[in-house]
Amino acid sequence: MKVKINNEACIGCGACTYTCDKVFGLNDEGVVVVKAPVVPEDAKEDANKAIEGCPVGAISVVTEENTNNQ
Repeated sequence: MKVKINNEACIGCGACTYTCDKVFGLNDEGVVVVKAPVVPEDAKEDANKAIEGCPVGAISVVTEENTNNQ
């Protein structure tokens, strides 16, 4: 499982970092970054919670299909 942040949509609330700090973090400017684009097995449940809990839907799972279309 791979994830990415839509920086245009992200409001930097940090909810994802609290939910899954193994995968998401904040940089020095307070912008959310993906620390682990490939989600570790033991963080998948929390990563999914972060995706579902994002208030603006800025986190998405990268699939083979949308990887080829980028």
